[in-house]
Amino acid sequence: MQGLLDFLKSLGAARLAAMGAVTMALIGFFAFLMMQMTSPVMVPLFTDLTVEDSSAILKDLERQAIPFSVKNDGAIIMVPKDKVTRLRMKLAEGGLPKGGGVGYEIFDKSDALGATSFIQNINHLRALEGELARTIRSIDRVQAARVHLVLPERPLFSRDKVEATASIVLKVRGQLETQQVRAIRHLVASAVNGMKPERVSVIDETGRLLADGAAQDNLAGGATADERKTAFEGRMRSQVEQIVGSVVGPGKARVQISADFDMNRITETQDKFDPDGRVLRSSQTREEQSNSTEGKESGQVSVAGELPGANKDGTNNNGGSRDQSKKTEEIVNYEISRITKTEVTEAGRLNRLSAAVLVDGRYTKNDKGEMVYEARPKEEIDRIAALVRTAIGFDAKRGDQVEVVNLRFADSVPVTVGEDGGWMRFLAFSKDDILGLAEKGVMFLLGLIVLLMVVRPLVRRVIAPDAAEKARLAGMAGVAGALGGPNMIGGGVPGAMEIGPDGKPVSTITDKSGTNIAIVNSEEQVAISNRTSAMIDVAKVQGQVHAQSVQKVGELAEKNPHEAVSIIRSWLHEDAA
Repeated sequence: MQGLLDFLKSLGAARLAAMGAVTMALIGFFAFLMMQMTSPVMVPLFTDLTVEDSSAILKDLERQAIPFSVKNDGAIIMVPKDKVTRLRMKLAEGGLPKGGGVGYEIFDKSDALGATSFIQNINHLRALEGELARTIRSIDRVQAARVHLVLPERPLFSRDKVEATASIVLKVRGQLETQQVRAIRHLVASAVNGMKPERVSVIDETGRLLADGAAQDNLAGGATADERKTAFEGRMRSQVEQIVGSVVGPGKARVQISADFDMNRITETQDKFDPDGRVLRSSQTREEQSNSTEGKESGQVSVAGELPGANKDGTNNNGGSRDQSKKTEEIVNYEISRITKTEVTEAGRLNRLSAAVLVDGRYTKNDKGEMVYEARPKEEIDRIAALVRTAIGFDAKRGDQVEVVNLRFADSVPVTVGEDGGWMRFLAFSKDDILGLAEKGVMFLLGLIVLLMVVRPLVRRVIAPDAAEKARLAGMAGVAGALGGPNMIGGGVPGAMEIGPDGKPVSTITDKSGTNIAIVNSEEQVAISNRTSAMIDVAKVQGQVHAQSVQKVGELAEKNPHEAVSIIRSWLHEDAA
């Protein structure tokens, strides 16, 4: 213990402070390395969180004492990888995350006794919008959604009814397909009483209109003419590529489809009468008959009795006359056959269809083992063309065209089937494994650099003696060598520094057995140091003379190589003394 205390005193306060600072820095550095190496892998628990959901989730994590980190202003929460599944199930049990909207849970905490009908209607509208937004967010590619509903109330004593409308704003990953937009419109229309799908407007986060709520819906589901044409061409191209690829091989066929649509909507009404197709509808017959007789016996006064030549009594001399009349009237109504025909031709009729198919040839190996291109025979091309015509519904009267051409692809590479990797497949690392290994490797290199570049020089500087101390020891060793004999280790070893009777520091030189052979003070040490310097200078001169002698011997050997070889041989054959 005393030796350790003496060693610490000999180092001095400055060296002790430096050693303490280096020790603390190393402890902190290696503690940081250990924490980084042993810290758990953090993975996202949830992403794209709202402020409300993020705050509620953080409170729950703090209550469970689970380490976490927050990124992207609270939108992403990171937790240890081994606890992600359990935490998600635990949070889902508590209804987190809620999705940044208010659903029907708004009625759980409301006071129904003091709430007015206006507040109840507003809460019902908010709950309906929130539930619809949550449902829409469950669709693939939809990150966030906001729903605005307009449910007008019908005024009293009014016959007109205002239709309900809806507006939806979506934040999507990539781009939604037409069928997905149509599905969202029908989803909202089915959930709201009295709403039609064509009254729902849909836009994305860039302001692009996906569905127009003011336009009338048609058979295309609100899609534009270009969208319908693109969808039809894509579907036909996929079908043709699938059937041709099964013949020539995957990636060896290119298909282009061009469709010409008539987007005019035509309504035609036709009335046709058939004159031969008469049908009796009704018949009415009327018949009238009358009889009258006149003479003398009648005693009647008539105009004929007043005529000249008539009797005075007013009667006709001709005797009597008799009148008889008959009248028949018939009315017949007929129905003529009539055909009324109304034809409505919707927009989107296919006028003409064209298909262009490009197929690659075959690749075979020649005698040299090289891949050689070989064109496909005409019979095979004709069969492929027949398959394409059948697949697209070819109609010659409509003017359809199909062209199949066999050409060599510029970027064609023979397809080779990959072999099983064997035991190498067990060395396949995932992204997380590679990142973890890279992090550990960086930490190891950093620690090694600190040890070699910082710790090692500082330790050597603290422990190794100074140059002056080395010179003093060397001088004392020279003096001891001059005073001692063959029992000295290197001419004598200086002992520890002590204070002499005159108050000056003295040093004791001991031999191999530990016997004190000399005691010198500081003045003697200076003299010994000067003498040692002189001896070093003499040794340098002797070394230079020796080097010059060796150089001259080398020059003589180079000038007379044969003589030098003979001398060396003679030395080798001499007997050892």
